[in-house]
Amino acid sequence: MFLIVGLGNPGKQYNNNRHNIGFKVVDAIKDIYNFPKFIKRFDSEFSKSKIDGNIIFLIKPKTFMNNSGIAVKEFKNFYNFDINKIYVIHDEIDLDQGRIKTKIGGGHNGHNGLKSIDQLVGKDYNRIRVGVSRPSKIFENKTNENISSWVLSDFSSDEKIKWVDDTINKISKNISLLINNKDCF
Repeated sequence: MFLIVGLGNPGKQYNNNRHNIGFKVVDAIKDIYNFPKFIKRFDSEFSKSKIDGNIIFLIKPKTFMNNSGIAVKEFKNFYNFDINKIYVIHDEIDLDQGRIKTKIGGGHNGHNGLKSIDQLVGKDYNRIRVGVSRPSKIFENKTNENISSWVLSDFSSDEKIKWVDDTINKISKNISLLINNKDCF
């Protein structure tokens, strides 16, 4: 039994933000593997199904990013998830756009969603880090970075074409390999 958490903020105004890449990946997994419609429970929207014989819970916390740990803790405690069976998909500013890296545990690197989960659940969960880069790496002569504004801004249509959709599909289609401890990124 696995818990796959996509991080993001609820509400249409945040739908295409960089911070919502986790929600987008969870939505794609739901569609690709024909999960049932999301229902509301434990401060989240969730769906449950099987992938390759494994029971999978997909959740999108509705507590806003900074309180994501509340929803993860409620699921973890109610269903008695082992922390090493929890996968959190989130945006990562210190990775180039479209780059995907996985790791177990570690620091939150200023990411408030991870910080909340770390405080309420622990640090040794699996992380699927999706690179959204920093504005200074994307735009010439951009030295004053406002990271909050960056991650809360929408992907451009150029970014969607160049890497966003492909990255979401790559993670979604390979999720079964990932939960079976296969290196796929």
